[in-house]
Amino acid sequence: MPVSEPNKIYQEVIDALIALHRLTDGYTPNHEDQTAELAVMIGRHLGLPAERIDVLHMAAQVHDIGKARIPLELLTKPGRITSDEYGVLKTHVQFGYEILNKISFPFNLAEIVWCHHEYLDGSGYPRGIGGDALPLEARILTVADIVESMSADRPYRKSLGMAVALEEIQRQSGSRLDPVVVDACLHVVQQHNWRPVTN
Repeated sequence: MPVSEPNKIYQEVIDALIALHRLTDGYTPNHEDQTAELAVMIGRHLGLPAERIDVLHMAAQVHDIGKARIPLELLTKPGRITSDEYGVLKTHVQFGYEILNKISFPFNLAEIVWCHHEYLDGSGYPRGIGGDALPLEARILTVADIVESMSADRPYRKSLGMAVALEEIQRQSGSRLDPVVVDACLHVVQQHNWRPVTN
């Protein structure tokens, strides 16, 4: 996606991080790319200005960059994971924030990534924050991440289907998820027949 001139250097930094991540993990960067595509569509539908779309896109492209610190055998483990393994998986958000916070972005990219598993009602992780503490871009990323994750094939399971994914975000709308963002997501998925690309 073309970015505005002031953000070109930051997009190049993001591209370098993605290239590094692809050396060890063939799945996660593809998931991030598709989540970014859906997030941008939602952001445009909501009327975000171009500069904020750039930031949303970049944040979505690296929202799981912290998984580079998680053992690949855990990321691709078939079947159920233990509570201890889930605890390890959850650390990817903090790792991602720490990686991105080392770069002097002139916008809240690291914060958006830090919040992508937080929920409006405060039931998410890693900080359990909610409400107005969550940037709109993070709320968009959370919804796009859920839809892409459920509707795409994962290393450890087949797609659950788009209908199931959309039902899930509707179920959580107004409690965990921003209802305005959920409505926008439903609109763009249906209007554009958006589906994740199967690798």
